[in-house]
Amino acid sequence: MSETRFLDLPGGRLAYDDTGDGPLVVCLPSMLDLRSQYRFLRPLLLEAGYRVVTVDQRGMGESSARWPEYGSTPLARDLLALLRHLDAGPALVYGCSNGAAAAVWVAAEAPELIEGLVLAAPFVRDGKGGFAQKLTMALMRVPGLALPLYMSYYPKWEPKPPADFAEHKAKLKAGFKEPGRSKVIADYLSMSHAEAEARLDRVQAPVLVIMGTGDIDWPDPAAEAAWVARKLDGQVVLLDGAGHHPHVEFPERVAEAVTAFQRSL
Repeated sequence: MSETRFLDLPGGRLAYDDTGDGPLVVCLPSMLDLRSQYRFLRPLLLEAGYRVVTVDQRGMGESSARWPEYGSTPLARDLLALLRHLDAGPALVYGCSNGAAAAVWVAAEAPELIEGLVLAAPFVRDGKGGFAQKLTMALMRVPGLALPLYMSYYPKWEPKPPADFAEHKAKLKAGFKEPGRSKVIADYLSMSHAEAEARLDRVQAPVLVIMGTGDIDWPDPAAEAAWVARKLDGQVVLLDGAGHHPHVEFPERVAEAVTAFQRSL
């Protein structure tokens, strides 16, 4: 990981790194994870000739712990501020999970900043999980249960885990124990993606949807990917067996899809 940079924003400090030259790709990790989620994809994009920026969502990693609010729309405002701060022209934004909702929001509100969107395991509307999943998410909002339940749920997002999975998970768990981060899990689980859904019809940027068939956050991941693509007139790449973090489990295939998409713009 390169040297961390910071952007001071109303309510907190956003951490990111910025490496390479060439077309700009800004990567937003999924909810309640670290920007090191891109530890495998980032070097592949750098090797392909891109400038890559990865971001710690508010409350996570090296970003400030305490913020007035958390969620997809606050993240969208952070992304908007970061793109303006970078001042590098239109960017390709790779957003995973709620990062996809933030990318959609910015593409609708500031289209001049967006060259294209790669939406991985995208939550651009509120989920429709089954009873067991909804019960687990509800229990994660209970003080004292949030962290152990979340850490037990986390492996389900990467059914084909990388070799360093245990190390990354331990780093994530340690971060939640830092001062000020005890409520972050519950606060994120209360968010809605309704503002992103309301803006889908306003997105004009080209879109690539990447979805794993093993993503447990959707009853039918392929159907959800197809719905998002229809709403945004986008393309779909389905990765057989991949979970909620496809760029962790299949970085080479994701890098190939992203570079082909960006070069077609």
